[in-house]
Amino acid sequence: MTHTSEHVPAYTQDHPAVPDGDELRSRIPGWGADLDKKDRPSVPKLKFLDTGAHWDFPERQPEKSPRERSVEHRFLTPVFGTAQPLGGLSGALRRVAYRFSEGRAAHWMILLYADRVDAAENHLRSLLTRHPDNPFTETGIKAEFTHDGLRSRFARKRSDVKHVWLDPFIVAAPWILPVYVVVRLLRRRT
Repeated sequence: MTHTSEHVPAYTQDHPAVPDGDELRSRIPGWGADLDKKDRPSVPKLKFLDTGAHWDFPERQPEKSPRERSVEHRFLTPVFGTAQPLGGLSGALRRVAYRFSEGRAAHWMILLYADRVDAAENHLRSLLTRHPDNPFTETGIKAEFTHDGLRSRFARKRSDVKHVWLDPFIVAAPWILPVYVVVRLLRRRT
């Protein structure tokens, strides 16, 4: 598929035009401090290498279901991941987050909250199976006792000692809360 637009997309083999250094130096204080190519790790990227690519714009991966995409971009990247499809309340939250610009805190805060909701959804889903997750071994609590975890917390000048009393609540709450909700629902049925 070819891209027909007057704007050169970012996914072509062409390198954008390099602006005039003298003009930039006069306009931007400190511009050109990294002109010595030995100081720039990106120099190999700027060289044209014949990679054997036979396309001007890569063939687009088919979008089988609507994907979240940044409002800053006109279209989805040619290739994108499909291993974790959006679902549940966390998926709805992620879709809402992508209505905001990536430069806004709301975008990132909603995505962070969606991750927490996703974890809670998975804990609840685990409780409804015949082999629920084991929070004692899978959250690192066991390692606190078997690998000198508690001693390492207090033997050094660690900054997290101030909030160590919160750790049991942070680790246990996502497990205890769904159990409490399920028990309450089961009691209402009987």
